[in-house]
Amino acid sequence: MFDAAKTAQRIVKWIAAFFEETGPPGTKAIVGVSGGKDSSVTAALCAAALGRERVLGVLMPQGEQHDIDMAYGLCGTLDIPRVEINIGAPVQALFGAIQAAGLTLNDAAVFNTPARTRMTVLYAVAGITGGRVANTCNLSEDWVGYATKFGDAAGDFSPLSRLTATEVKAIGRELGLPARLVDKTPIDGLCGKTDEENLGFTYDVLDRYIREGVCEDQTVKDRIDRMHRQNMHKLNPMPSFDSGLAYRH
Repeated sequence: MFDAAKTAQRIVKWIAAFFEETGPPGTKAIVGVSGGKDSSVTAALCAAALGRERVLGVLMPQGEQHDIDMAYGLCGTLDIPRVEINIGAPVQALFGAIQAAGLTLNDAAVFNTPARTRMTVLYAVAGITGGRVANTCNLSEDWVGYATKFGDAAGDFSPLSRLTATEVKAIGRELGLPARLVDKTPIDGLCGKTDEENLGFTYDVLDRYIREGVCEDQTVKDRIDRMHRQNMHKLNPMPSFDSGLAYRH
C-alpha cells in the first residue's frame, strides 16, 4: 500500500542530501513551473527540503499561455521567487531558420522543440545562479515515452520519476497543495488535446498496469507495451562504443 506521507518525507530527505553532496551551501533548485501537478509537487518538495528561498520557479510560456495563472498561483502558494522567460520568439526564430535551410517542419519538430528550448532556458538560469535543474517527470509519462528526450526528460535530479501520476497526486494532497493544481487536467499545450486523449488511455489504467500488471483491455495493454518498448531509448543511458582500452576510474 502506497504511503504518501512517508514517501514525501523520504523524498524531502533525499533532495536535501543531494544538494548537500553536490553543491555549496545555498545552492538553489531550479524548477520549470507550468502549474500542473508534477512541477507543483516538485517545487513543494524542494521548498520543504531546502527552504522556499532556495527554490526558483521559472515560468516559460510560449507566447500567450491561457493557464499561466496556475503557475503564478503555485509560486504564490509556496511563496517562492520566480522569473518569467517567454520562449515564443526564440522558438519561432529557430523554426524560421530551419525552414530557411530548406527543411519542412513536422510534428516531431514542432512539438519537441519548445520542450528542448525550455530545458535550455532552465540550464541557462542554473548556470547564472549556480543552481541544479529539477526533472519533473513522473513514472507514468516516462513509461510510455510521454516526455521529450533532452527536453523535459532532462535534469540534474528527479524526485518523481519512480512514482506514478496517481502517487504524485497523493503526495501533492499530503503536502497541502490546492486541488486546482493537483487535479489539473494534464494538457500538452500544443495540439489542444489532453495527455490522456493523446495517449489513448487514462492514467488510472496505466498506473494500475504499471503497479499491478493488470489491464482488462487487451488492445490498451498491447498499446502500452508497444509504447514502452519503442521509448526505452529515452530511459536508458546513451549507448557508447566500448573500445576495450583501459582508462583511469
